[in-house]
Amino acid sequence: MEISLFLGVLIGLILGLTGAGGGVLAVPALVAGMGWSMQQAAPVALIAVAGGAALGAVEGLRKGLVRYKAAILMVLCGLPLTKAGVTVAHLLPQKWLLGLFAGVILIVATRLIRQTMLPGQSKSATHALAHLDPATGRFHWTWTSGLLFAGFGALTGFLTGLLGVGGGFVIVPAMRRYTDVSIHGIVATSLLVIALVGSGGIVVAVANGAQLPWPATLLFAAATALGMGAGRKIAPHLSEKTVQRGFALVLLCAAASLVVKAAISA
Repeated sequence: MEISLFLGVLIGLILGLTGAGGGVLAVPALVAGMGWSMQQAAPVALIAVAGGAALGAVEGLRKGLVRYKAAILMVLCGLPLTKAGVTVAHLLPQKWLLGLFAGVILIVATRLIRQTMLPGQSKSATHALAHLDPATGRFHWTWTSGLLFAGFGALTGFLTGLLGVGGGFVIVPAMRRYTDVSIHGIVATSLLVIALVGSGGIVVAVANGAQLPWPATLLFAAATALGMGAGRKIAPHLSEKTVQRGFALVLLCAAASLVVKAAISA
């Protein structure tokens, strides 16, 4: 119980500091800390991450930051793909899942490291494929922007089912690159998608026979929520680059632990 409490606070703290990326660490933390398989850890991680994301999404909705139409489209396209992800996860050998997750984490860590090594990096709105209307502050919807968000949602849903991740590591960089929404709006929108798609992923996992250890699950989820609250209070006092570098280092350690676990289980 003490391990799940510690892991929950740690994941919540990272989730609060990074805004939407800490959820990618929940499964590796449970696999390494609790000795579970990925199939066991994924639904537990989703409960904690979706719950924490819901708290952040409510705050974003209250402040008017959430791009709810884009979020709804991503959710509608993502939910059907969660079942496909869960199905594939049960078909793949454990070592393949561990290796795949390690690869995903390395991609996220590499992107973060590259960002910290490019001072003065900024995104030009001319490269955005989904633009906000200056008059209304809302998206100017076209087939391009619709397909863009549909693709974000589909990928998020599949990875949610496959790996038990929230998907913030997909949505946040994608929206930063292809939209001209502020980072606060991106994070708030991402948290709403994570909360809804993650909840769908939990339902699908349980329907497919996932057995949840409820005492450890509830403790992990509650600790994650507490840690996220603490992280959100600390975040304004740290520079973005400091958070990114620290998060990248933690990701590299998590990827290494998964590679070792995959090698042992081979």
